[in-house]
Order: sequence, then structure tokens, then C-alpha cells
Amino acid sequence: MREIDWKQLEALAIEAMGTAYAPYSGYPVGVAGLTADGRLVSGCNVENASTGLGTCAENGMVSSLIRTGGGRLVAVYCVNGNEEVVVPCGRCRQVLYEHGGPELQVYMPEAGPQPMTYVLPEAFGPRSLQEYGGSADVDYSETIF
Repeated sequence: MREIDWKQLEALAIEAMGTAYAPYSGYPVGVAGLTADGRLVSGCNVENASTGLGTCAENGMVSSLIRTGGGRLVAVYCVNGNEEVVVPCGRCRQVLYEHGGPELQVYMPEAGPQPMTYVLPEAFGPRSLQEYGGSADVDYSETIF
């Protein structure tokens, strides 16, 4: 497994947080990820006046992942406006699982790097759909997990 430079991810997450658009909550968030092929991707939260249409930083990072060639996330670091490590929300944990799987390492505030099995125990993912027939339009052999 590739060596994870957590300080590099932290610095990139802080840089991303600095570009967040959070005028309504006042809670900027930045996130950085390392891919299995060594690329770095990042994202920031982008709010909207209608509140519910805002985008979490992790979603922006996954968009960057897909835009730059896809693949699998192996490590993620998320910070708030005080440059403190924060836990991804429940929705974002699900998004991270989809693009990193059970081995994805997420830096947690109290516990340090932890696998997704710790961050999102007994996760629901693409293979869960396959077990029950899933969608006829999806090739589950192409999914990451």
C-alpha cells in the first residue's frame, strides 16, 4: 500500500477550505484525498441561499476525482474553518464509501486514520444492490466494491 502523507493532505484540505463559499452557515469546509494511482484531489463546500441545494466539500472532491480520471480514493482528510480535522457528515460518508470502499482511510479527530469500516460500519454500497437484483442498467462488475 502507498505511504500516506497526512500532512500533505491536511495542507491541501486547508487550501481547499480557504476557497469555500459558506456565507449562510459561516462554516467553511475543505477536504483532500489521495487516489490509488497517486493523484491528489480536493473540494470545498458551496452553499446556496435555498440551504438544501448546498454541496458538501466531499462531493466536490469526488467530482474532481471523476473529472480527473476516476479511480479509488485511499485516504481523506477534512477540515473546518479553524483548520481542525472534522468528521464527514453521514451523507458524505456514504459518498466516500462508494468511491473508496471499506479500506479507505479517513483521518478522524480523536482516533487518527481509520478505515471506512470504522467510519461507516456495515456500509451499504453497490454490492448491496447486486445481492437483491439491483438495476438491470448497472454493470456491477465495474463497481469498485
